[in-house]
Amino acid sequence: MTKCQTCPVTSLLPPGRLRVGVVGAGKVGAVLGAALARAGHLVVAVSAVSDASLARAEDLLPDAPVLPVDDVVAASDLILLTVPDDALAPLVAGLATTGGWRTGQLALHTSGRSGLAPLAPAIALGVGGLAVHPAMSFTGTAMDLDRLRDCCFGVTAPPDLQPVAEALVVEMGGEPVTIDEFDRVRYHLGLVHGSNYLITLTAQAMEIVAGAGVAEPGRVLRPLMTAALDNALRAGDSALTGPVARGDAGTVAEHLAVLPDEPPDVAAVYRVLARATLDRAQRHGRLPATAVQAIDEVLTEEKPT
Repeated sequence: MTKCQTCPVTSLLPPGRLRVGVVGAGKVGAVLGAALARAGHLVVAVSAVSDASLARAEDLLPDAPVLPVDDVVAASDLILLTVPDDALAPLVAGLATTGGWRTGQLALHTSGRSGLAPLAPAIALGVGGLAVHPAMSFTGTAMDLDRLRDCCFGVTAPPDLQPVAEALVVEMGGEPVTIDEFDRVRYHLGLVHGSNYLITLTAQAMEIVAGAGVAEPGRVLRPLMTAALDNALRAGDSALTGPVARGDAGTVAEHLAVLPDEPPDVAAVYRVLARATLDRAQRHGRLPATAVQAIDEVLTEEKPT
């Protein structure tokens, strides 16, 4: 392993350890860089622009100098490309145009939706491309380092680099899960559908319960939602419960009657999810035809004005 030529670090690394550069000290980049440092790799440089990114870099990567992107790449054996999805391909192509890549480097991006395609300009220059997406919601703080121990990473890599990608994931404390190049968008869709929108749903539920006079809606909802999530992850549609799954059209009608008192987004989501729940309950034979028809009629009635 050679010495770093463009950063203050001059010591030789132990065998198997890499000089790591972090391009984008967002919530994901700073944490993954810190996780690799904890595993014995050397974070030699980081790029950060916003005040929040600079603060994260100082907190989680205190020994890594903040450098321009070109210098971060030049200093590193493994480059973490933790930038917004839409910025990834232009960044890789721009570095290829300016001679920023060198043969033998590893470029690892963390975009959920993308496989190796955005890395093509670098791969054509002899760079090893890795798509490694942590299936976790990050805070950008040290607490995420412990959470990585329960985190799966969606890994897409060429066959000869698959063991390398998996080893990096294990070193960070996670569990690698192989995702085919052509399945990345569907994989990411499932994660977004199950996590990002869960936050929206939870916030809406808290707002409704608070409107009913409950001072601590989170305290009321936490055990209910935690159990529901656990049941769903264990049993899928078999865990369905509530008025729609029971065929209780009267309760659904009463819910719809008070929905005009809630924000418009709540009413829209309730109807969509009630319909989806009805469809899934029917598909799995949970309801008799009469109950399905009764709830369908309630949901298709003219929306209150």
